[in-house]
Amino acid sequence: MSRDYYEILGMPVEASADDIKKSYRKLAMKYHPDRNPGDTEAEDRFKEAAEAYEVLSDVQKRRIYDTYGHEGLKSSGYGGPGSAEDIFSSINDLFGDLFGFGGRGRRQDPNAPVQGDDLRYDMEISFMEAVQGTAKEVEVTKRETCWTCEGSGARPGYKPQVCPSCHGRGQVIRSQGFFQVSSTCPQCHGAGRIITEPCADCNGVGLVNKTKKVSVKIPAGVDTGARMRLRGEGEGGRRGGPSGDLYVVIHVQPHEFFQREGQIIYLRYPVSMVKAALGCEVEVPTIHGKSSLKIPAGTQSGERFTLRKEGVPSLRRTGKGDMVIEVQVQTPTKLTNHQKELLKEFDEHCGEDEGFFSRLFRGNFSQGNKEQHSGDAK
Repeated sequence: MSRDYYEILGMPVEASADDIKKSYRKLAMKYHPDRNPGDTEAEDRFKEAAEAYEVLSDVQKRRIYDTYGHEGLKSSGYGGPGSAEDIFSSINDLFGDLFGFGGRGRRQDPNAPVQGDDLRYDMEISFMEAVQGTAKEVEVTKRETCWTCEGSGARPGYKPQVCPSCHGRGQVIRSQGFFQVSSTCPQCHGAGRIITEPCADCNGVGLVNKTKKVSVKIPAGVDTGARMRLRGEGEGGRRGGPSGDLYVVIHVQPHEFFQREGQIIYLRYPVSMVKAALGCEVEVPTIHGKSSLKIPAGTQSGERFTLRKEGVPSLRRTGKGDMVIEVQVQTPTKLTNHQKELLKEFDEHCGEDEGFFSRLFRGNFSQGNKEQHSGDAK
């Protein structure tokens, strides 16, 4: 091929390795033979892109190509650019990144240790347990490493045999169109080995079901959705692999009186009409105990007061949030005759103080009179 490799990939000479790879990936996906069956032009474009990428993705080959061109590659002993082995290798490398198969140095050892799966446990706790912290013990049923066979799945004294279908690779390779495709071996299911004498305790799985009690320490300040990770408390590993982790997800029950927004606690506190009018000092509940609150005379319903550092502790730093108390002035609904008389007497002693409505109507009437006189003048 005499066409310029940079031109094929649509890249400048100074393009980075990542840009070259991205461009080739885009062209390979566009002109892949499986996407363009019977299209010879697309197949040629696919081969061109593969050849260009095979050279430009290799630091040494790219340096030679940049200096001496196509002839320099041939004279350097690379067998000519675009050899079938090199092209297939570059394709496998790229599509191994995309789909997780093939690629030089990317095949995993099917006999390597396997880490156990992670587990999730949803825990419901009370509002006060969440803001103050607590310790819980949960019971988890999981699969742990079988110590009879040490996770190998084979009966003691026996070893797993190499799979005759994949010869221990765990993958079988078949040709499909222009390139080779590897897939999980159907006989050994990717393990690369076959257990002819399975362990009697785990039936060849390498794991056994067990129920275990796990202690969970819940820090003060957690909220719904918080996750705690307990390392090594997940399912057991196989072939000597480590255990997975256990993730405890918190769900907090609502409180009858307290409400929470982040580190701030809100409380609606009822106060009698008389105390609100005269002012008083009351004892209010907080998430940490009791605290004193001074309510000034003439406090209206809905007014808010803040108690510093009576809120929720911070999970990530020291200190606590605040507590906001909203006063709810209570109007008495069941009055004795004596109480009614006292209130009437109180109302009479309030005098003829000009109220909202009297000022409103006086203003309206005054405005109306001015407009009427203005009309008469005309």
